[in-house]
Parts: sequence; C-alpha cells; structure tokens
Amino acid sequence: MHEHFEHTADLGLRATAADLDTLFAEAAECLFEAIVELSAVKPNQSVEVALTGSDREYLLFDWLRELLRLADQDRMLFSKFKVHVNDDGLIGTAWGEPLDAGKHELIREVKAITYHELKVEPHEGGWLAEVIVDI
Repeated sequence: MHEHFEHTADLGLRATAADLDTLFAEAAECLFEAIVELSAVKPNQSVEVALTGSDREYLLFDWLRELLRLADQDRMLFSKFKVHVNDDGLIGTAWGEPLDAGKHELIREVKAITYHELKVEPHEGGWLAEVIVDI
C-alpha cells in the first residue's frame, strides 16, 4: 500500500509493506504515481539498478533518486518495479516506456528526492517508508 500526503511546498510519499523488497517497490510506484497516471504507462522496457549500502534510509533515497534520474535523463516513465534488498545494497528492475506527450498526462513534476524526514522502519508487523519529494 502507498499514498501521498501534503507537506508544505513539497509532497510526501508513504508506503507500507510486509517486507523490504515490496516496500521499496511500493515506494517507487508511489513516486511515479505522483508524476503520471500509471495505467497509461506500459511496462514494455526494463532497466536494471544495482546499488550498494547498508543504511535502509539512504538506500531508499538512492533507489528513488536513480529512478528519477533515469526518468529525467532518458525521458522514461516507469509503472512496474521488482526489488531485492540485501545487507549490502539492492538490485532492482523498473519497467516502463518512453514519455509520449500524446499518451501520458503528467500530473506534476518531481524535481528531487529529499532527505527531510526520510524514514524506513518496522511498522505493524511489516515496514513503513516515508520520503518527502521536492515538487
């Protein structure tokens, strides 16, 4: 499960899941749901992301920042995610397609992922992640 929440001039993303792999995938989906109507984004192309690090908060930050960088640099939108988080990093796959102005209606521009109030913590038998994005 994931949702957006208002945060001054920014936007908050909140995800919950039973395990870290699903949590990181939910957070990525929440990010792109803030950018575009996901049902219009077909998972036709994939990109692999491998990151190192043991701090879960920084790993989430790096994962979302890398996806946002790929979206900006390669003009890609992503709608499906699979992630494996381990003790020293993560390996993730994002599926999507190139931005098509005639097909994809952008909801808002996410300029950056921030460290402000960033959290990844145990929550009700599973995990909770919150991150604030600059819009």
